[in-house]
Amino acid sequence: MKKSLILLLKIATSLLLLWFVVSQIDKEAFQTTLQKINIGWLLGALIAFNLSKIVSAIRLNYYFRDLGIALGQMSNLKLYYLGMFYNLFLPGGVGGDGYKVYWLHQRYAIKVKSLLLATLLDRVSGVVALGFLSAILLFFSAFAAMSHLLTISMVLVGILPLYWAIHRHFFTLFSTSLSVTMLLALVVQLLQLLSALSIVYAMGASALFEYLTVFLVSSLVSVLPLTIGGIGAREFTFLYAFGLIALEPSGGVVFCLLFFILTALSSLIGLFFIDGKF
Repeated sequence: MKKSLILLLKIATSLLLLWFVVSQIDKEAFQTTLQKINIGWLLGALIAFNLSKIVSAIRLNYYFRDLGIALGQMSNLKLYYLGMFYNLFLPGGVGGDGYKVYWLHQRYAIKVKSLLLATLLDRVSGVVALGFLSAILLFFSAFAAMSHLLTISMVLVGILPLYWAIHRHFFTLFSTSLSVTMLLALVVQLLQLLSALSIVYAMGASALFEYLTVFLVSSLVSVLPLTIGGIGAREFTFLYAFGLIALEPSGGVVFCLLFFILTALSSLIGLFFIDGKF
């Protein structure tokens, strides 16, 4: 009952945010932008996005190996895509991370607590990389003129060494893979940025640094468990952020729509591995 209520609240929040965003944008500008999408650049965005997921799967496997799990990279990649499928299409049921923990626990008899910690650290390392790159990009965007945002950016620059210190001190079980996982976390987010940049080019939009900065910030916001898969939260972030610098928000909403389509198409790959036999 509690889970169902939480799910309903998330769905309601997503729908409410989407309704609000749609009510605020220029519908004609939105339609015009959609009509001039360059499919070639969009295909490039899809490729870059999936490359980021491949690297992300490799990063997670380092944590698994720290636990003594000898999972082949191909099997690990299939498990990762299946987790993506569950995360996007079954948000109210078994989450992707939960399924991975269950699958690995059944086959390798590793403690659930250790597996949960591995998946948590994988998520945290990604968020840290997001925060760090967001801070860097903000310096080159129109948002840098806002002193309070610049202060936040300067603080976020220190998030990477802070995470490094905390990880080394408290998570000794995974300390052997710290360097490589942090490097891979940065590579993942850089590939995500490449995907985002390709979407911006596909739209024929300018203000590249602004789009990329808000994209990273919206990715941070979408991690919060308030909506279904970040739907609504990402669009609202673009609406609010573009309003601060007088950019037409309809372009940001088109960007979000295209990114969601790429995510959904990529997540559907996991459907081929739903039997769990890999």
